[in-house]
Amino acid sequence: MLQAYQSARSLSAVVLGFAFVWVGVQHFTDPDYFTPIVPAILGFPDFWVYVSGAVEVILGFGLILPVSRRRAGFSTAIFLVFIYWANLNMWMNDIAVGDTKLNTTGHIVRGCIQIGMIWLSLWIAEWPLRKEK
Repeated sequence: MLQAYQSARSLSAVVLGFAFVWVGVQHFTDPDYFTPIVPAILGFPDFWVYVSGAVEVILGFGLILPVSRRRAGFSTAIFLVFIYWANLNMWMNDIAVGDTKLNTTGHIVRGCIQIGMIWLSLWIAEWPLRKEK
C-alpha cells in the first residue's frame, strides 16, 4: 500500500512538473498572452511574465527530479499563493487572456483549481510531515 501511495505521489510530481515547465516556456514563447493580467501596480509586465515563467520552469524541473521534489513542492505551493494575485487581477478588472474571458463561475472554478494545485504541491512535498516510529 505504501509503495502505491509513493508511486502516486511520484507520478503526480512528474505530471505537475511537466505542466509547470510547459506553461513556463509559454511565458517566453508568447509573453503577450500573459502580460494583460500582471497587476498594474507592479509595472514592467514583460519583466514579471519572464520572471514568473523562469520560476515555473525551475519549479517544474524541481518537481520532476526526486532529489529536489520535497523543496520544490513547498516552493510551488508558495508560488501558487503569490501568483494568484494575477488571477485575482484578471477577475476584478474583467481582463481577457487571449480569446478567453471568464465569467464569475469560471473565475471561481479557476480559484478552486489553484487551491487544488496548492494542496497537490503540499502533498508532493509530504506535508504535514509524519514522525517515523
